[in-house]
Amino acid sequence: MGFFKRLFNGEDQEPAKVEKRTLLNLRIGDFVTYDLTDYEVTGKIEYDDGGYRWTAYQLNATGRILWLSTELDDELDVGMYEPVRIPGFEAGAAEVAYDGRTYYLEEQGRAHVEAAGTSRNVHGKHVDYYDYADETGESFLSVEVWGGDVEVSHGHEIEEFEVTILAGS
Repeated sequence: MGFFKRLFNGEDQEPAKVEKRTLLNLRIGDFVTYDLTDYEVTGKIEYDDGGYRWTAYQLNATGRILWLSTELDDELDVGMYEPVRIPGFEAGAAEVAYDGRTYYLEEQGRAHVEAAGTSRNVHGKHVDYYDYADETGESFLSVEVWGGDVEVSHGHEIEEFEVTILAGS
């Protein structure tokens, strides 16, 4: 009897099929390469604001956290965000100054979330969100208010080809 037959109790095992990963179906444990750095997908949050849906994946590389945001509208919109601190920030303000730029409130709402991985502590909760853009429309602030906690991330749009995906399972 061969090694693999002994390993699998004499049964012939079909290798598990791996679903081709895209930016719309990443899983916890997958890996994403962005800007020459490999990140592990450690968290996932799916947002739903009355049927308007988008997903954010938490990426971790040796302590550096990024959020990969995906939204399928007429086309796939992808953004990369990094948490930042803005002293004295008030969620919902019409204008916000950050890093020498002024950002303007473009959209706000309340979403129900489903979450997994390191983000599972917010599963089933609601979040108030505020989206800001600078006057060029190329730099963004994403603000989420979880109860009394305010989280701010700074980001920009990226193209699909800027990300390489390796399925972790």
